[in-house]
Formats: sequence, structure tokens, C-alpha cells
Amino acid sequence: MAKARIAVIGAGLMGHGIAQVFALHGHDVVIYDSFAATLATAKDRIKTNLIDLGEDVTALDHVRLCPDLGEAVRDADYVVEAVLEDLPLKQKLFGEIESAARPDAILASNTSVIPITAIMQGLQKRERALGTHWWNPPYLVPLVEVIETQWTTPQTIDFTMTLHAAAGKKPAHVKKDVPGFIGNRLQHALWREAVALVEQGICDAETVDNVIKAAFGRRLAVLGPLENADMVGTDLTLAIHKTVLPDIDSRPRPSPYLEKLVKEGKLGFKSGEGFRKWSPEQQAALRSKVLQHLKNARAQDS
Repeated sequence: MAKARIAVIGAGLMGHGIAQVFALHGHDVVIYDSFAATLATAKDRIKTNLIDLGEDVTALDHVRLCPDLGEAVRDADYVVEAVLEDLPLKQKLFGEIESAARPDAILASNTSVIPITAIMQGLQKRERALGTHWWNPPYLVPLVEVIETQWTTPQTIDFTMTLHAAAGKKPAHVKKDVPGFIGNRLQHALWREAVALVEQGICDAETVDNVIKAAFGRRLAVLGPLENADMVGTDLTLAIHKTVLPDIDSRPRPSPYLEKLVKEGKLGFKSGEGFRKWSPEQQAALRSKVLQHLKNARAQDS
């Protein structure tokens, strides 16, 4: 597609990675952040990523840092917000963006779970607004969920899907705006049962993770759940569901066990203990392992 002028609002973990992807594919990108220190290091962080991945560092020529929100969005064809998961903050920010951006600019929010309808409901031109949920790190994970609301026009969806596909991503059209969209609803359905297994004393946390990684987790990159259901047969899937679904956790609230961990200050890596204890060395090793796995998967895709 033709090169677009893109404004990325937020230079943090997600924002600089999103900017990196678009710049690498030749789009002119302006990055804005209200925190001067975060904005100042954005290009250095992108450069580090590009060097680490063996990619063209001249992509940085397409990136410009801007400390003024109005200037950053003024000429943009496409604006994507990637700030904190804070609904009032996002609503306020999009009000400011809309007043400064062109009336035909597409406005997108990168959020993991907040309904796009709630974020965009106060806009004057809601038909050009939608959600784009990138996964972390955005330059390694291919999926981008493209979420429409009841106001979003087909043309807005088509442009956004095409823009991301041309940038090497795998856009997934989310046709109804629901909390968590597709990916996080699936992920947290699994997490809910994982927590319940530990809470009920069926196994410990390490065993849950090992069972997933050593069994169906091995297949998930090439065999989705509904492909698997068709492979084994919908009749067998139905028979299994009749037995197992009544016993699977279905509480419409967080697990008391998880609430207890948080109340006790067992916050995972950030406190050194969550479902399991984590030394700094163990944390670094797991982060490195995940990153290398994603790099290998990306290399196989290309």
C-alpha cells in the first residue's frame, strides 16, 4: 500500500515497538510522549532492537520525536495510542487528538482489554475510530487484533487491516467489541483453570506450566483449538465436553487464591514470589528464553 504518515502516541514498551514496525516498512512515523525522558530514549531503544534483530537501522530515518501532541497528529493519516491501561486517560487523550488531527485521520487505541466503545464514545466522528491490540513485544509477535465498534465504517476497517498486513503483521478482525477481544479472552480462560487447579490442590504451579508446555502447548503454534476439534471429530469433542465442562471452574469473578496472593504482596517477578518463587537469575533466564523463542519463531516465519 501507499506509505502513510503515522503518529504513535506513547513512547513506552508498546509505543516504540509499534513505531519500529511501521518505520521498518517505510512509513513516516512521529512519536509523542508526555514524559520527556521516555520520549528522548525512543529512537535509541528502536536502534537497539534493530541491531539485535539484524535489521536495517536506516529505518530510524523515518522516525521523528515530537514533544507536542497537536503537532504530532496534525498531518497524520493514522494515529495509534499506546499509553497506560487507564480509561479516563485514554478518553481525555482521544478528545485532544480529535481536536488536533485531520477529520479523515483514522484513530486507533492499542489496549489489551478495555472495550473500544468505552474509549471512543465521546468522539465527534466515532466512525473513523477503532482498536488495534498489538502483543508484546510488538516487533516479534505477529498478531494485531483490529476491533470495530458499532460506529466503525468498513472503509476504516479495510484501511487498518491492509496497513498492518503490509507491515508484516497478521491482523485479526474482531467484529464485536467485547472486553479482552479474542486473544485475551482465550488466554485468561486458560489462566482461570490453571489457577483453579492449584487452588484446589490438584497440582502445584510448576506442574501446571510443565503440563501445558510439554503437551498441547507444543502444538498450538500450528494447530489451533478448533482445528484440533475438527481433527479428532466434533462428536468426540462433544463427548469430552459433557464430562469435563461441568467440573471446570466457571466462577464469574477472580479466584480467591489469586486475590490472597496479591493481598499478601506476592506479585510475581516484581516481588520475587507469586505462584512460585523467582530469584533475579531465574527471572532473567525465563525472560531470555521467551525472547529467544519468539526470535526463532519469527525467523521461521520469514
